[in-house]
Amino acid sequence: MRKDFYVYILARGRNGTLYVGVTSALVQRVWQYKNNLVPGFTSTHHTHDLVWWEQHPTAHSAITREKQIKKWNRMWKIRTIELMNPDWRDLFEEISG
Repeated sequence: MRKDFYVYILARGRNGTLYVGVTSALVQRVWQYKNNLVPGFTSTHHTHDLVWWEQHPTAHSAITREKQIKKWNRMWKIRTIELMNPDWRDLFEEISG
């Protein structure tokens, strides 16, 4: 059975605080953030809107991509978000069906 991995960006509203993460269970993980079940940065800074994500076939490729994005400056992250999601909509409803 194939398992997919995801790199994602959460935001506190349009152009707000950003958080980059990686997971193998995107819907579950974002739900946990939205319900403040994950202590730390996301609960402290209220970064609960899923504004960007991409799928990867392996944990290694997802972790490599996450590290790459974390090194980017803020403008590169914003451009990446706006290419996929120009209105900064919370994409959680779309992925959770």
